[in-house]
Amino acid sequence: MSHDVNLTLLHGWGVDSRIWQPLQPHWPEGVRITAPSWPGYFDSSCADSAATSDPSSLAATAGAMAASLPQDSVWVGWSLGGLLAVAMAEHLPPPRGIILLSAGARFCWPNGVTPKALAEFTFAFERSPAVAWRHFLRWQSSGEPEPREALKRLHALLGKTPPADTPTLAAGLGFLKTLDNRERLNALPCPVAMLSGENDPFISRPPAGEAALNERLAHAGHCPMVSRPAALAEALVRIASDITRPAEVV
Repeated sequence: MSHDVNLTLLHGWGVDSRIWQPLQPHWPEGVRITAPSWPGYFDSSCADSAATSDPSSLAATAGAMAASLPQDSVWVGWSLGGLLAVAMAEHLPPPRGIILLSAGARFCWPNGVTPKALAEFTFAFERSPAVAWRHFLRWQSSGEPEPREALKRLHALLGKTPPADTPTLAAGLGFLKTLDNRERLNALPCPVAMLSGENDPFISRPPAGEAALNERLAHAGHCPMVSRPAALAEALVRIASDITRPAEVV
């Protein structure tokens, strides 16, 4: 069975587009995949753009990413990439849909990552970016069925040093602290779906008043691309097909 689906995969903080490589063998026929990296990441075609001179600017980031965020695709934003995907839709032509993978309207949740925990991590990052980055990889792999194996796979994909410069990483932490997309999500002209690992340590439970996650992926945490790549690829294609399917005429 072939699928006519176009997915644009957007990575999160402290990783680059290599994070999606484990999914490559599992995409069904007909699925078109692009996986750009955000400006300031070393493999990004936007590395020399104006966005890197002010990595904290959403408008500059949108301008640099415009060619990499096609309107005819479904944007899949993982973690910080999900927050930024929604924010980009305020500056660029909206996509066919957005899938928030391990992401919600904001990063800090009362039952997930608290503002205090993020502030402590930011302080640690300011003292030693590389040490804090390695801690972050351990942190986000902690919800996988085999955390040590997940961490090993992350290092195999990314190496032993951060894949972005320090100002870019610092700006990303600023986005994690400040981006609140609740109003943006209500105003989006495209459909949105949410998918999260059932054991995600960053999104344990939605707080009161937040929309519940649309779907939870069993036996997965924050990094299902390294722990359950086949199941994740299947879920993304299915959800993208569902949210972009034309409404039936009664």
